[in-house]
Amino acid sequence: MTQYNLLLLCGGGGSEHAISLMSAGYVKTNLESLSNFDVLWLELLEDGRYRLEDGNFARLTADKQVVFDDASKAPWPVDYVVPCIHGYPGETGDIQSWFDMIKLPYFGCGGEASVNCFNKVTAKMWFSALGIPNTPYLFLDEPGELAEAQTKVALEEWGSVFIKAASQGSSVGCYKVDKAEEIAAVLNEAFTYSPYVIVEKTIVARELEVAAYEYEGEVIATLPGEIVCAGNTFYSFEEKYDSKSQAVTHVQAPDLAPEVAEQIRSYAIKAFKGMKLRHLSRIDFFLTQDDEILLNEINTFPGMTPISMFPKMLQGHGHDFARFLEQNILAQLQAK
Repeated sequence: MTQYNLLLLCGGGGSEHAISLMSAGYVKTNLESLSNFDVLWLELLEDGRYRLEDGNFARLTADKQVVFDDASKAPWPVDYVVPCIHGYPGETGDIQSWFDMIKLPYFGCGGEASVNCFNKVTAKMWFSALGIPNTPYLFLDEPGELAEAQTKVALEEWGSVFIKAASQGSSVGCYKVDKAEEIAAVLNEAFTYSPYVIVEKTIVARELEVAAYEYEGEVIATLPGEIVCAGNTFYSFEEKYDSKSQAVTHVQAPDLAPEVAEQIRSYAIKAFKGMKLRHLSRIDFFLTQDDEILLNEINTFPGMTPISMFPKMLQGHGHDFARFLEQNILAQLQAK
């Protein structure tokens, strides 16, 4: 049996750094259960340095080696990378582009697919081009009086809006606005997270999620799971990851008409294939009271924490998470 050196790269230094470490812990446990992989944990810090699990430092080179600051250790050749980084630079396409440049194979979506999904404006353009319904929105490219006036018009038309930083993940820089006097301050804050902002119509709907992934050469879309938030709230960053969260998650959404579930799964597979995703994604939908299905967003490296939906839905579909990792990784390595 061929042994491969797998680098588990995590952290990233962004707003989701701590969550990335939690996800990496889950991924590491599964990778270490596979006998043909030797796994090395490397945490990417905000200042660009790499830290090992033991607290010492190393660096990943363009020669596809981990070189340790401890000169007594020989360089560790890297066969493959699992970039377990939520948000920047893991879901933005940045780190994937570097891996492509140095010809280092990696797990997950490629650079172009990542950036197309991460930027909410680009993603919506793709959804519409693929014929997948999504929420009405307004695009803003700079703060100021014009942006405030346009947002007020949208609020008057839609009654309630979400103001979102276009290039952020996990509900970071996302705000629900119901009053015109809140617009200026919220826009200014949203623009601190991203140079582009979108204003979306607030949709009163069920929040459904699909795990879409490749398993033994086939694109799989699970039955939709559901997030039920407490009261009239949305699934914020805190609600997703706080141990005191009052949100309730269902691996399979209850009381969902079979034809609606199948349409959602069909849209998920269409988005996965049409946007050239690879290996994994979590695709989120809204379902209105009139059974209107709207694609909300795509996460190209969804959370892998103990309370995250992606691994739960994959397992609920009857698939083994370790096997999912193994067969996708080996398929790439053996195709070299």
